[in-house]
Amino acid sequence: MAGSMSGVRADLYETIERTVEGLGYELVDVERLAAGLLRVTLDSPQGVRLEDCERVSRQLSHLFAVEDVDYERLEVSSPGLDRPLKRARDFARFVGAEMQVQLAEAIPAEGASAGRKRLRGRLLEIGGEPGGELLRFELSPDDPAPRRPGSGAASKAKKAGKPGKKVERAPIVVEFALADVVRAKLVPELDFRGTSGTGGTGGMSGGGAEAESAEANARSKKQ
Repeated sequence: MAGSMSGVRADLYETIERTVEGLGYELVDVERLAAGLLRVTLDSPQGVRLEDCERVSRQLSHLFAVEDVDYERLEVSSPGLDRPLKRARDFARFVGAEMQVQLAEAIPAEGASAGRKRLRGRLLEIGGEPGGELLRFELSPDDPAPRRPGSGAASKAKKAGKPGKKVERAPIVVEFALADVVRAKLVPELDFRGTSGTGGTGGMSGGGAEAESAEANARSKKQ
């Protein structure tokens, strides 16, 4: 699984990546969208503020002028709470976080997740050699295991006139190759005391007011 290059040439993506990482940030994505919009998404363990977006936007605007890059508008922003995960280093950073994953092929699993390509759960571990990474993933218990109509504890309790008792299920852990991941993103973890988190790093990969200020994306027009 590699970084997204939606409509972006590989050499341009690599140039943007070198520039963004040279400024001390992590490149998350580069996309070409309608009306000549070029969107660059960046992140940082310390969070991404509006000033960070503006700094990167100025540097890229200068670079694009020198390189004669064809675009109408540039948008630089943070990835948000549902941050996409694209590379091995993304998954390694967010071990322990809850995420949604779509696979190219369904994998064997027990219960409601059997035969599914779309999984939700918590990443336990990433291992293996570069290019052959394997992910260990604990499936979310939100979806109950399928039961035949009229069977199961809830049905028996109903027949007996007693309230159903929730049955605790053992965690279901699956393993799959990073190369089989089509797309993945974090599941936002909201803290209503005033902060929000994504795998323990804080909202928008930052925290509190600094993260909220990054919602105002830095934009610039090609001159």
